[in-house]
Amino acid sequence: MLLKAADDKSKRVRLLQTLQDSNTLNASQKKWLRDELMRLTKGIEGERDSAYYIDGHFKDSKNHVVVHDLRFVVDDEVAQIDHLVINRVLGIYLVETKNYACNLLINERGEFTADYGRGQRFGVPSPLEQSKRHARVLVKVLQRLEITGRLNMEPEIHHVVMLHPKAIIQRPPRNTFDTGNIIKADQFPAWHQSFVESIGGGGLLKSMVNVRSPETITAWAEKLMRQHRPADLLALPEFILPHEKTAVPPSRPNTAESRSDASATPGTPPAQNANAKHLICAECGSKISFAEGKYCWNHPELFGGQQYCREHQRRFTV
Repeated sequence: MLLKAADDKSKRVRLLQTLQDSNTLNASQKKWLRDELMRLTKGIEGERDSAYYIDGHFKDSKNHVVVHDLRFVVDDEVAQIDHLVINRVLGIYLVETKNYACNLLINERGEFTADYGRGQRFGVPSPLEQSKRHARVLVKVLQRLEITGRLNMEPEIHHVVMLHPKAIIQRPPRNTFDTGNIIKADQFPAWHQSFVESIGGGGLLKSMVNVRSPETITAWAEKLMRQHRPADLLALPEFILPHEKTAVPPSRPNTAESRSDASATPGTPPAQNANAKHLICAECGSKISFAEGKYCWNHPELFGGQQYCREHQRRFTV
């Protein structure tokens, strides 16, 4: 049963595309935007492909609920979970999607390398370790929501990494590092069937003791969904803020107005000098940072010569 699809990230895609046309950004900033856009679009594509196979496998199941794209923030820790599946015995599958545009090499120590051919190889973070970090945050959420099995049994969390169906994976021998849970997306139904069959009689008996109703696991999933904290789709690093333009000083500061202008912060438009010294948002009256004000001053075509806090800048840029 599907309870939540992935969040719509089209606003961020448009933002990254639009900013690349800005004449106030340098080459390094535009390269970051291109790279970020590529990572985002490939990530969306990979998550969509994985969701297709997960949803197809569990769409008629009363024993599982599926939630895509959950983001938890607990004690300053963030967990961005691509796909989460809960079954009736509080078994949880955390599925991490990776849409590498290359071949993937895994050695006997569990180290991951991206191979782009022609000798171009780069180490990449382990998606299994990433999923385990997410699990630590998820466990805290489960505890706070008092989601437990019968007799306060802890959930069993299983980690799965799903790659593009056309990915090429070079694996180490299983006895040195087990990569059985690293699969291509189209293999998920077969993997899940094999995993269930591998549990055995003892594991099955333990599971039956802990079984809950479909209504209960649906309620659990809905509790988790209420803890979802989406990322700010319009947030950008300080690095991307445009460089300040050099102000042209007045040629003959012989009036009271020009003397006032000359005392203002360099780089601010003359009409805004009085407010600029205090960095006040024209919408809500709150104090803003110099970087926020500078961004507005350098984009008069967007903000009409006014200055706004980042929150109120969004209504001009969306």
